[in-house]
Amino acid sequence: VEGLMCIPPADEAPGLHFALLRKIARRNGLTVLSMGMSGDYEVAIRFGATHVRVGSALFGGRKPVHSPSRD
Repeated sequence: VEGLMCIPPADEAPGLHFALLRKIARRNGLTVLSMGMSGDYEVAIRFGATHVRVGSALFGGRKPVHSPSRD
């Protein structure tokens, strides 16, 4: 294990979760922190993220998938 990953709950401030993940990683000598997505990557970087997921920031949102209705 080289690092940890965090996706905080959508309805909570991400900084608290990123800070806790950073603390756990440091305590265990882990150097990789994958945290942050398009909506919160700047916060994640402030807390030491080494990897972020920014697909929708670069490429836009995904088209909704339409499934056949079941009658």
